[in-house]
Amino acid sequence: MGDRRFGRFNWLGLITLGQREIMRFLAIWTQTLIAPLTTAALFLMIFSVAIGPGRGEVMGLPFTHFIAPGILMMTVIQNAFANTSSSIVVAKVQGNIVDTLMPPLSPFELVVGHLIGAVARGVIVALLLCLGLMLFLGIIPAHPAMALTFVVLGAALMGAVGMVAGIYANKFDQMAAITNFIVTPLAFLSGTFYSVEALPPVIAKLTHFNPIFYLIDGVRYGVVGVSDSAPILALTVAAGSTLVVSALAWLLFRTGYRLKS
Repeated sequence: MGDRRFGRFNWLGLITLGQREIMRFLAIWTQTLIAPLTTAALFLMIFSVAIGPGRGEVMGLPFTHFIAPGILMMTVIQNAFANTSSSIVVAKVQGNIVDTLMPPLSPFELVVGHLIGAVARGVIVALLLCLGLMLFLGIIPAHPAMALTFVVLGAALMGAVGMVAGIYANKFDQMAAITNFIVTPLAFLSGTFYSVEALPPVIAKLTHFNPIFYLIDGVRYGVVGVSDSAPILALTVAAGSTLVVSALAWLLFRTGYRLKS
């Protein structure tokens, strides 16, 4: 291949790609930041008014306090997934994916550059939601560093999933199917609104094969100090899943699957 003009690692190109991904969602902040915050607030309000008063405590917490971290992480992962998947699908549909593939960026740099945007969007949404939880529910994060770690891992994992989905999908219908039949069910069936201890044994065991369960459980531990599984186990599964899916995205970029004619 010869020597790369920008050295072994193209820092300039990587930073530029990351900036592009961040500017994409900041340019339409009412859709990418305000809209998910509104949706999360509606979830909390509906559950608080309709179920909260009569639900009783869950794992020693008021029901609203129990579901708040789950809604936070669900919002983070949905936005991180949307950021990378939309970036790639829109570029493919509009025919300008070549603008991403032609610059002197390695597959690794392409993966990291897209993940920068996904993680940035996820962290901003999480911080804004945390501020809302502190102001309106009085929830002060029990372990802030742990909560932030899981937010970053969750955004990175779903950002990588979004890249894989975006590369696979050739049109918006295919992306909608992936979102509706894979991403949304995994997010809703991962302990967001309930403790797995309340599930039948077989379903509870199946839930433990869902990596998003560990993300939500880890954030719940970081925010309110309780969890269904050991935080170290959740951290290990989340980090391992992120590495595996990111490696798959790297492989797809490297081979040009559904990207190069």
